[in-house]
Amino acid sequence: MTAAIDRSASPFPRRGFLAAAALAIALPGRGEAAPEKEPLFGISLAEWSLHGTLFSGKLDNLDFPKTAKRQFGVDAVEYVNQFFKDKARDTSYLAELAKRADGEGVKNLLIMCDGLGDLGDPDAADRTKAIENHFPWVEAAKRLGCHSIRVNAASSGSFEEQQKLATDGLARLSDYASQMTINVIVENHGGLSSNGAWLAGVMRAVDRPNCGTLPDFGNFHDYDRYLGVEELMPFAKGVSAKSHEFDADGNEVRTDYRRMLKLVLDAGYHGWIGIEYEGKGLSEEAGILATKRLLELVRSEMAG
Repeated sequence: MTAAIDRSASPFPRRGFLAAAALAIALPGRGEAAPEKEPLFGISLAEWSLHGTLFSGKLDNLDFPKTAKRQFGVDAVEYVNQFFKDKARDTSYLAELAKRADGEGVKNLLIMCDGLGDLGDPDAADRTKAIENHFPWVEAAKRLGCHSIRVNAASSGSFEEQQKLATDGLARLSDYASQMTINVIVENHGGLSSNGAWLAGVMRAVDRPNCGTLPDFGNFHDYDRYLGVEELMPFAKGVSAKSHEFDADGNEVRTDYRRMLKLVLDAGYHGWIGIEYEGKGLSEEAGILATKRLLELVRSEMAG
C-alpha cells in the first residue's frame, strides 16, 4: 500500500485561501485585480541550523521562535529535543514555549527526537524501552501544537531483518501517537534509513496513516539523493532542505534545488519545507539566509 501525502499540516488551508481571494475580488475598486497566487510551499526553520549558537549558550531554546521570526522572517519552526532534553514532561516550560511562539505568530511544526534508543533494536526489551522513551516527546509535541515527532529508524542485522525490526518499533510508536493525533515521521538519517528503497519498504510495512517520512536533501551518503527523495515523497509529512555550501550565484553546491524541489512538488506536496543549514563556510545566520533566499527564488520560478 502506498501512503497518501498528508496535507493536514499544509501552511495554506485551501478553504481559507479561496475565501480570502473571493473577498479581495468583491471589495470596491478591486474587482479587476487577480487574486494573489497561493505559495507552492511554506518555509520553516529547523533548530539544528543554529546548533552552534544554542550549544554555546548564546541562544536559549525558549527564544528560538522569536529568533526565527525577527531575525530570519520565518514563521514556522522545527525543534530539536537535544536543546530541551529534560523538559519533555515539564508542562510549565512547554506552556511558556508555546506562549512565546504564539506571541510571535510562529507555528510549531515538529520535534526532532534523538538519543532515545533504537526503534529497531534487535533486543526486544531494548526496542520496547526505546519506543517508550519517545512517549513523553509525543505528549510534548501535542502540548506545543506540533503535528509530528521526527524519529530515527536505527537497527542492526540484514536488510530484511532491519526492515522487520524497524517496522515493529515504528508501528507500535505510531499506534501510541495516534491517540494524540501526532504523526511519527522518519528522516533518512544514517544506516539503512539513508537507503530510499529500504525506508520506503518500511513505510509500506508499517502501513499507519500517521507514520511517514521526512525526506532530507543531504542525508543519503552513497545513495542517489534524487532517487531517494523520489522514493520517500509518497510518504512525506515534512521535507528538510539540507544545505552546506553555496556558489557565487547562490546555488547550493551539493544539491540541485530546482531538480529536488520539482520532485517534491511533482509528488503533490505543498506543506512546509524546513531550512537546515549545516555548513562551515558561512556563519549559521548567513547560511540560513542563503538557504531561505534560494528556496524563495526557486519557489518563485516554479510558480511562474
